[in-house]
Amino acid sequence: MKKLLEFSSVDFSYQTKNDEIWALKDLNFFVTKEDFVSIVGPSGCGKTTILSLISGLIKPNKGHIFYDGEDVSQKQNKIGYMFQRDLLFEWRTIWQNVKLGLEIQKPVDMERKLEFADSLLKKYDLHNFRDLKPSELSGGMRQRVALIRTLVLEPELLLLDEPFSALDFQTRLKVCDDVYSIIKSEKKTAILVTHDISEAISMSNKIIVLSKRPATVKRVEEVSLAGETPLLRREDPSFGKYFDKIWKLL
Repeated sequence: MKKLLEFSSVDFSYQTKNDEIWALKDLNFFVTKEDFVSIVGPSGCGKTTILSLISGLIKPNKGHIFYDGEDVSQKQNKIGYMFQRDLLFEWRTIWQNVKLGLEIQKPVDMERKLEFADSLLKKYDLHNFRDLKPSELSGGMRQRVALIRTLVLEPELLLLDEPFSALDFQTRLKVCDDVYSIIKSEKKTAILVTHDISEAISMSNKIIVLSKRPATVKRVEEVSLAGETPLLRREDPSFGKYFDKIWKLL
């Protein structure tokens, strides 16, 4: 399939008061349309830095990042970002939170996008809660709202920066299923940064394993498991073999 996103020989360093710290060195990988890719690696190796580069928050020192054949800086409207915390505004209702991005962007087709937002709330069982405040929802429901708020802007690529890390284990499993199902149903491409190897294996068709800092790609592991959801994929007999392989690489 055609490459949607490509890192080509990317270097990145942070400048401190006394030193230059290299986070990434000669980083090369690509993502194709409708991939669900996880990025794993040692703590502090630059996983979130990669998402910041894709989203245009920072620029590489060297190399190129391409989106659909063009510099990624020209395609920022195609990219959505979902952070570790849901970042819902407590003084706004669920509906007001969902349409926040539209209020900021003021698209010419506002009416169509608002109808799309409403349809997403109905499709993913949140419409009955649209007039509630975020504090009245469970952690899992809040994450679904945060994802829908991102989807309303109709990005092609979703960046997920450990979006389940603040949830307890049982809720985390359920929300992984919810988020995965929504992303697949909406035919989006996703890149997930996570410390959780099991989470990466259960959600991804491809896992990018990074080395310690300065990070390079140690291995790209293709994942093929039976099951329509991450929870069911964990029951595949091959799941343990993938876990052992990734664990040893790390």
